[in-house]
Amino acid sequence: MIAASPLSDHPERWQSVLAEAVTDPAELIALLGLDPGLLAPARRAAARFGLKVPRGFVARMRRGDPGDPLLRQVLPLGAELDEAPGFVTDPVGDLPSETAPGLLHKYQGRALLVTTGACGVHCRYCFRREYPYADHGAGGGRWREAVAAIAADPSIHEAILSGGDPLSLGNARLAALVEALEAVPHLRRLRIHTRQPIVLPERVDEGLLALLGRTRLATVVVVHANHAAEIDGTVASALAALSGRGAMLLNQGVLLAGVNDSVEALADLSERLAQARVLPYYLHLLDRVRGAAHFEVPETVAVALVDELRRRLPGYLVPRLVREEPGAGSKTPVA
Repeated sequence: MIAASPLSDHPERWQSVLAEAVTDPAELIALLGLDPGLLAPARRAAARFGLKVPRGFVARMRRGDPGDPLLRQVLPLGAELDEAPGFVTDPVGDLPSETAPGLLHKYQGRALLVTTGACGVHCRYCFRREYPYADHGAGGGRWREAVAAIAADPSIHEAILSGGDPLSLGNARLAALVEALEAVPHLRRLRIHTRQPIVLPERVDEGLLALLGRTRLATVVVVHANHAAEIDGTVASALAALSGRGAMLLNQGVLLAGVNDSVEALADLSERLAQARVLPYYLHLLDRVRGAAHFEVPETVAVALVDELRRRLPGYLVPRLVREEPGAGSKTPVA
């Protein structure tokens, strides 16, 4: 594994680290000393949605433990091939919300750009695991049409970069996109939804920090961590660097069976996030994407967990429990 500082002076170094990500289920199972019996179903599931996990993230997993909460998020399982009623390819209604290539306009005042289909890790519960990026993304030069659509709508005050993962774009491409958005006078905020600082902290390099530090747009970075063990020293350093350049840091997690469906796991995550200066923002009920039914936690259990969190933690460390419903005007709170 290549060792690299998350604050490397070499803006392409993170790409070299990512290029060495584990993509073969056999290698992941061997690295962690797991039962070889996991390999056949993992290969079947990976044929539908491939495995990808950076080696630094693998290093945070417990060897010999098939129930490790980080491993469960990335290891392909045979259960992904089971059909489950209500689990579909577009569970949040992305495609009907497209108003320009790669531009989703669901909520008043903000619009989302699907910047790329690339990501630093393939989470098995990803709600866009079957998204048709080639036909409905803003990749290549199509992002210019998306920016033009934003410029033509003065009601939009916030641009959200999503994917895939927008930080899979190199700094030059990302800078060109941000500069185009900055030129839209009615835009006030730039929001970046990314898992990269968590799974690939090397991505938070000087080029990215310089870009965020000079933009006129108020910047919000929404990271995605589901378990406290994801946040080690390198991740904390990357998050501190983002905060140091003026970005507001929030976390969106997903409630996942066998990963964080206990009060202890959720409380530990909130405490670890607070230490890293990240505010717990949303805790999502699972988006019901095909192949992820085995991650679902019943709503009644979810409500009880968050109620107990409120008794244990200060209010600002309790994420809002929500679900996303196609066609709704906002995230739907779950009471």
